[in-house]
Amino acid sequence: MIKCLTCIWQSIKQQNGRFYSSKSLFMVNLIITSALFILSISCVSSSTLSNLDLATSQPALNAQPLSANPVTLSASVPKWIIAELQPTSLSSEQQQQELQWFRQTGAPFNGMTIRVVSEQINTHQYESQVLAKAFYELTGIHVIHELTGEDDVIKKLSAQIMTGHNLYDAYINDSDLIGSHFRSHAITSITELIQTEDGKYLLPTLDINDFIGLKFTTGPDGIIYQLPDQQFANLYWYRSDWFEDPKLKAQFKQAYGYELGIPQNWQAYEDIAKFFSHDIGVIDGVKVYGHMDYAARDPSLGWRISDAWLSMAGVGDTGLPNGLPVDEWGIRVEACRPVGASVERGGALNSPAAVYAIDKFISWLEYAPTQARELTFSEAGKWPAKGQIAQQIFWYTAFVGDLTNKSLPIVNEDGTPRWKVAPSPVGKYWQQGMKSGYQDTGAWTFLNNTPKDRQLAAWLYAQFVVSKSVTLKKLLTGHTPIRLSDVESPVMTQQAPYLGGLVEFYRSQARNVWTPTGTNVPDYPEMAGFWWQYISDIVHGKYSVQQGLDLFAAKMDSHLAKLEVSMADKPCAPKLNPAKDKSFWLNQSGAPKSEVVEEPVGKTLPYKEAILVWQ
Repeated sequence: MIKCLTCIWQSIKQQNGRFYSSKSLFMVNLIITSALFILSISCVSSSTLSNLDLATSQPALNAQPLSANPVTLSASVPKWIIAELQPTSLSSEQQQQELQWFRQTGAPFNGMTIRVVSEQINTHQYESQVLAKAFYELTGIHVIHELTGEDDVIKKLSAQIMTGHNLYDAYINDSDLIGSHFRSHAITSITELIQTEDGKYLLPTLDINDFIGLKFTTGPDGIIYQLPDQQFANLYWYRSDWFEDPKLKAQFKQAYGYELGIPQNWQAYEDIAKFFSHDIGVIDGVKVYGHMDYAARDPSLGWRISDAWLSMAGVGDTGLPNGLPVDEWGIRVEACRPVGASVERGGALNSPAAVYAIDKFISWLEYAPTQARELTFSEAGKWPAKGQIAQQIFWYTAFVGDLTNKSLPIVNEDGTPRWKVAPSPVGKYWQQGMKSGYQDTGAWTFLNNTPKDRQLAAWLYAQFVVSKSVTLKKLLTGHTPIRLSDVESPVMTQQAPYLGGLVEFYRSQARNVWTPTGTNVPDYPEMAGFWWQYISDIVHGKYSVQQGLDLFAAKMDSHLAKLEVSMADKPCAPKLNPAKDKSFWLNQSGAPKSEVVEEPVGKTLPYKEAILVWQ
């Protein structure tokens, strides 16, 4: 163990001056993470890994070695795999040909065990529990597909970059890291993998342009750094049966002077939240709430805010995908170089609009269940299924599958939902032409320091789980579309009435307007960690909103200054603006925007009119 820790530390020391700082607390996490993995992988013989526990997310260390029980490839594709992978957008013959390609191309890697890691959502559970087994029976390549928290995925990826040790052969991480990836020189791009040995390992039917999230994983240099695996958006979620109830509609109009409908601004959302939580309070004998959120001191609180909360309030500038020159994180970028996050340097992270955004986040918790203050992302996701929530401003469509069970109080007997999704309302600083919401594209990422044979075996597995033989079934299982051919298929037309608007969203242009974090964030692994720590301090009362955001913006500027030195030889490295009085920047046009005192009047639209914005 001491030997392993020593070699890790030596590797880290050798990284001084590289992309990531070696002196931060983050490194402590990396050291610990690396130590655990070296102990579990390098210090424990890989030959003890299970060839039986194909579907588990955890390695089974006591099973027989793979070499003692090699897979014998039969001439035909196992029947259970064909039966499992239905429906598909391919004909039967096309699917057989595609699967046979994996058998033939994977044959040289027969007996190898590879490790991949992803976050814990339904789509990845299906991959880990079913698709990894199918891939093994096709190719003889044993895949240990581990599931863990998204923050842990990022720590592990960073640990491999820092230490140079092959912890995993591939990672499925958010495309939010694209700003880090294209600057780091640590990534083996998809563009490069496609061209490996003149395309020898490229699935002929991969059809790269069929991926709807490809632009999110492509750098400013035109290189595709990641291959999309799953995709979900943040949309407004509401109880359509309650909103269409004549009695409730009449009560709302009498109290607030306008129709109960899809809120178009934050004032209407607040009015509706107050209406259900305070004015109504109980429906059919059950306590109801006009708002749902989560605010536990947890990394997921940071994503709640960094994903799109500030942009929905209107903190940044107009311009897709992320706002220009000030993006949805409040970072000002000039000619691809981040120049500051604080108002003093031209950013907007501690601007009046950002203060407004966080103020609303905190005050609206009054309309949510008391437990919301202590819930995380995954814990809060279960609440709408209880039948007590009227609306949620910003709901992850990855939970669609969890809200479609006929046994739930929010689903009709015929399987149609008593809820719908629609565009989220926007804050008083938002302007036409700004980003409207967030979309997460979990994507395959390969690191340069992975041994080539292991990287190629993982590349084959990645292509398998996004192949046309697989993705339509995977979409029906996890509700995270990645291929346009699946979205537009007759199967999804049949499914549309049961998915609350998900299909309509992905068939519209909105799929291009709801965007992930962009290329402006040069060090996502460490900078994402700042969010939850500072926002938690504000939410739980350690600082006022303005005090907390001032400290947060200063921390961001300080980190950009460090990167300016350590990334001097990297493309689009940060270059901080000199600090000026806030009034200088607040008096310029665009972001950072000066304070807007006037509160808008609440505005709503009927559902059919509200979703026209998707077109």
